[in-house]
Amino acid sequence: MSTREARAGWLFVLPWVIGFLLLTAGPMLYSLFLSFTHYDLLKPARFTGLTNYREILRDGRAATALWNTVFFTLLHVPLQIVLALGLASLLRRAGRSAGFFRTVLFLPTMTPPVALAALFLLLLNGQNGAVNAMLGWFGFTGPQWTTDPAWIKPGLVLMSLWTIGSTAVLYLAALTRVPGERYEAARLDGASAFRQFWHVTLPGISGTVYFTLIVNTIASLQVFTEAYTMFFGARPSSPAEGDAALFYVIYLFQEAFGSLRMGYASALAWVLFLVIAAITALQVRLSRDYVHYEDRA
Repeated sequence: MSTREARAGWLFVLPWVIGFLLLTAGPMLYSLFLSFTHYDLLKPARFTGLTNYREILRDGRAATALWNTVFFTLLHVPLQIVLALGLASLLRRAGRSAGFFRTVLFLPTMTPPVALAALFLLLLNGQNGAVNAMLGWFGFTGPQWTTDPAWIKPGLVLMSLWTIGSTAVLYLAALTRVPGERYEAARLDGASAFRQFWHVTLPGISGTVYFTLIVNTIASLQVFTEAYTMFFGARPSSPAEGDAALFYVIYLFQEAFGSLRMGYASALAWVLFLVIAAITALQVRLSRDYVHYEDRA
């Protein structure tokens, strides 16, 4: 019986296994091979050893792209978590209308990335954009979000918060699972609202916070579509604007399909993979001390 069940199980997962080997594992291994070669799609790949990786260490544009990506991640991920948690806390108090507001909050997540980029090119326009118009109501002069290199990345972070709804919905589900008895016990002990949040709410939703931290970090380190559409698509940009919006995956894309340097682009891809793997491993290690699970003694 166990052998028959095992065969049935493998039969059900076989399509996924075949797809993973052909569409994920196979291309990854081939790109690893290409990272040690010079390959331009026109001639056969020529083995060059570690030349591509040594070039990355000397490539100023690669360093700029990596710094822009890390800077974006350091701004985007904490803001996404904090604001989403605040919105989820408000939704929890919405009562019967919570379902309606939850739907409204989640809908922007469905916006196609290209359409989102086109929309925010208008909203962040330094001359007549809606964002600067709102700042003007309060007496502030808005920056040139899309042309000033110092404000391009903050503008992209502001745009990225448009999809905050998916994270907020996850936090709302996590908040509803925190037992009310814990808050009652904390109040009886004289805990303030802040202490209740710090010692009851955060430990209760720490698993969800940990999940969104990893997912949002990985997504931020691979940001591509919105920035490429806004600054490298049909709209011409100056060199200063391009360098400020040059994220790592955009540079990888340019090297692969603009310069046809497939070997170098593959090396860039594997460096990014190692960076993401190292950051994720660090987050997993830190989670042992800060993430609380109900079934953990």
